[in-house]
Amino acid sequence: MTNAMQIPSSPIKSLLKKILGRGLDAVNAYAAVGRAISQDGAVFTIGRHRYDLNNYERVVVVGAGKATASMALAVEQKLGRWLHRGFVVVKQGHGLPMKRILVAEAGHPVPDGFGQRAGAKLCAMVSALGRRDLLIVLLSGGASSLLPAPVAGVTFTAKQRTTKMLLRCGAIIHEINTVRKHLSRIKGGRLAESTEATVVTLILSDVLGDDFSTIASGPTRPDPTTYGEAVAILKRYRLWSTVPQRVRQHLDRGCRGLVRETPKPGAILFHRVHHHLVGNNGVAVRAVVRAAREAGFRTILHEAITGEAREAGQRFGAIAKTLLCKGRPLRRPCCIVAGGETTVIVTGNGTGGRAQEFATAAALEIAGLARVWVVAIGTDGTDGPTDAAGAVVDGDTVARAQQLQINLAGALRRHNTYPALKKLQQLIVTGPTGTNVNDLYLLLLL
Repeated sequence: MTNAMQIPSSPIKSLLKKILGRGLDAVNAYAAVGRAISQDGAVFTIGRHRYDLNNYERVVVVGAGKATASMALAVEQKLGRWLHRGFVVVKQGHGLPMKRILVAEAGHPVPDGFGQRAGAKLCAMVSALGRRDLLIVLLSGGASSLLPAPVAGVTFTAKQRTTKMLLRCGAIIHEINTVRKHLSRIKGGRLAESTEATVVTLILSDVLGDDFSTIASGPTRPDPTTYGEAVAILKRYRLWSTVPQRVRQHLDRGCRGLVRETPKPGAILFHRVHHHLVGNNGVAVRAVVRAAREAGFRTILHEAITGEAREAGQRFGAIAKTLLCKGRPLRRPCCIVAGGETTVIVTGNGTGGRAQEFATAAALEIAGLARVWVVAIGTDGTDGPTDAAGAVVDGDTVARAQQLQINLAGALRRHNTYPALKKLQQLIVTGPTGTNVNDLYLLLLL
């Protein structure tokens, strides 16, 4: 991964490549799954649970998410002849060749027809399994969009439009997934409900706090949320009157008890379902902290960053002024490291992503400061609908933008940061990273 990473030219280019590479390598999905599973003859061990494969007629692997191809490859290689078949769905361009597991690619973050067909195929495979089968489910960030399987009465187009509206309104992932669970035949524990097989789920978390019911919308996890909460979220963001009528009708019927709720905590079906976390944002952040300290930086870990990207970037950049003025809590050379995930309330048709907006806002805040850099990067390698993972800016970024007649503040207001940062050659490009554990943020002072 480190060799493929393209970082803008600067005095810290090689340093950044090393530090970020350490963070991404620490949460590489293939390696993370490889550490979590082992096999000794017919005994397959996942975390604390042991499965005697002689007791199962079939071992089937299914999954979805941006990093799931890497996860599936690790499982396929470990299981070998014991694997009956498999099927995983990944974002376009994130697939890998495998022998026994079929890989489909679909649209993200907005579901598409490829995802709809993949969702139907996956549902059919899982529902055909019986009590003497073992189902291994692989989940990473992005699965909610990659497996659209609308409930009866809600069209794919209606669900697609609802997803677009939720993504643009600034709702956090828990809120988005609460709505999606109640429009799906897979999410909110319904995948586990659809089969009699023993189920074990390996999870690479893209949710701060690692709430298993939120990650990938919890297809094999009890769902504590309700139809009423889904309606309340749409009303909170003033979407209730504008989402498709069929969506409103279904959610309203759910509130009135006319359609079945998602399976809840305590349901007997979950006695045959186990979960194991293989990696998260904290693992990546701690690896970055260690790498920065080894490079000679006085380094501290900042609390997780959430909220609106522009505001969060501004606050992060402002830390540099405090460090320069007071020398506290650190003196140069120093590094502040954070993980997290921000949101963007999108208006207009600009091109960018939350990491690029974060970096642009930070650039405006650190303008004129010497030997100061801010980095924001999505660990999956894609920031919004762009080919960039994120960006790195410094105290000279605003001055260079002015020389090139680039209005950074205007680009930020129009949510059109990608063209501006590309012209300034400030983008970080990694391609698919084989992982997906939220974002990384760095503030470095030399």
